Amino acid sequence: MKIVDVAVGVIKRQDMIFLSKRADTLHQGGKWEFPGGKKEVEESIEQALSRELREEVNIEVLKQSPLLVIEHDYGDKKVRLDVRLVEEFKGEPSHQETQQTRWVKIADLGQYDFPAANLAIVEKLMQLES
Repeated sequence: MKIVDVAVGVIKRQDMIFLSKRADTLHQGGKWEFPGGKKEVEESIEQALSRELREEVNIEVLKQSPLLVIEHDYGDKKVRLDVRLVEEFKGEPSHQETQQTRWVKIADLGQYDFPAANLAIVEKLMQLES
């Protein structure tokens, strides 16, 4: 089974993280997620994340740093999430594809329903805050 490489952006402002809700029709639909998307063959992960965040949430990434890499098998699909912390950006994140979005305190992330592959990101963020 092919692994799908995904660039994921944890957009952080003080103790808040920007989340978006997946459309009900998508894989893992109706769950909250950190914005990002598939890496194209010719892109680096940094380029993919910058492009995806520009397209999805209308921000320009000024600086990103590696947070963690997660490989997850959903059974019908395998993903490799290259998760990057984005603390410097230009613009105000707002979803361009009609999904719900919101800023959430890191301490409150546990109250949201995420795809299984995203749970390690939530755990990592909570460790960093404590």
